[in-house]
Amino acid sequence: MAFIKISEQSSLYHDLEKKSVREILEDINTEDQKVALAVQKAIPQIEKLVTLIVPRMKQGGRIFYMGAGTSGRLGVLDASEIPPTFGMPPTLVIGLIAGGDTALRNPVENAEDHTLRGWEELQEHHICEKDTVIGIAASGTTPYVIGALKQARAHGILTGCITSNPDSPMAAEADVPIEMLVGPEYVTGSSRMKSGTGQKMILNMITTSVMIQLGRVKGNKMVNMQLSNQKLIDRGTRMIVEELGLDYEHAKNLLLLHGSVKKAVDAFRKDPRRSN
Repeated sequence: MAFIKISEQSSLYHDLEKKSVREILEDINTEDQKVALAVQKAIPQIEKLVTLIVPRMKQGGRIFYMGAGTSGRLGVLDASEIPPTFGMPPTLVIGLIAGGDTALRNPVENAEDHTLRGWEELQEHHICEKDTVIGIAASGTTPYVIGALKQARAHGILTGCITSNPDSPMAAEADVPIEMLVGPEYVTGSSRMKSGTGQKMILNMITTSVMIQLGRVKGNKMVNMQLSNQKLIDRGTRMIVEELGLDYEHAKNLLLLHGSVKKAVDAFRKDPRRSN
């Protein structure tokens, strides 16, 4: 089958500059509604990747996201949210973007065109067979990502990818390709729109399901979240109140003493007389 870039095909909408604000917003919303359905169709592939990741992480493995532009930024974003949400070290899920941290705010010329740079960066992190590399590229043709996946796979490392095009060169280098076919963008080729939205959804699905499988969630609560502000301290306190039936101040003191909901609850249950 010939490789066709659906993500680059012409928008289904025309003369955008002649539309009213309301028409533009309704059109974008109409297109956005297609994203969740496209992600739903990709769930079997997402499930396969997560199922392969979990045992690797239980042995000390890590997840590396690789991307350029919007795709790279979304990978870095998802990785950065793991420590505060699940109380895991920042070395567990790592987002790498072509052009480095500068590229988070500004485009770096030709950064995504370096085929070898991605693998060099992975080597700088001492990547090993317990790790997983997930390439993110709407087009499925980014050399920075493809080169990293190719070398990772050659070294026996699990590889996955998220793309908006079927049968892409990037997917050919992935053990588990996730093809999320959202169709042409509202503004032709602007993959920050539907493709970016779908990528964010899938990244959330991957890391959230992995963290649940690793025991970082209890019931439906973020019992290992970092207590980095008053809102989260209050949330954690209320979790303890609900779980143990303590008064608010007792629960808050317990939380601040032990540093997380899980540790506070575990300590109280081991010895309710001395845990506060």
